[in-house]
Amino acid sequence: MSTVIRIAAAVITDEANRILLVRKRDTSVWMQPGGKLEPGESPDHTLARELHEELGLMLDPRDFEHWGRFAADAANEAGHTVDCDIYRVETDQVPLVAAEIDELVWLDAGAEHGLALAPLLTDIVLPRLAQDASAG
Repeated sequence: MSTVIRIAAAVITDEANRILLVRKRDTSVWMQPGGKLEPGESPDHTLARELHEELGLMLDPRDFEHWGRFAADAANEAGHTVDCDIYRVETDQVPLVAAEIDELVWLDAGAEHGLALAPLLTDIVLPRLAQDASAG
């Protein structure tokens, strides 16, 4: 049985409908920004804290749109599973690399990119974005 890591993650897109991804230091897998819940912390407040620490974004959790709670294989911890609340987050602030983030990229989800992507991203987020794009 795998160990479960409780996290919250953001889906942030720009005006070109590209999604913001980050790569943490000493890893090769790209994922949505976010992180682990602290004891007693709600997922939306975790996300606001992590977005501030990792990307310098000052956001109000009341403005986040909750997509749901999902499970997937952990990207960087073999044999672990993430239990993740995913939120759609809108901002016109410019994200900056900070804390344990090494790089950020705006990914065109429909283009060939050759990046190693987290299972949560490939299994849940990108299909949802594609579905939303075709419906809207």
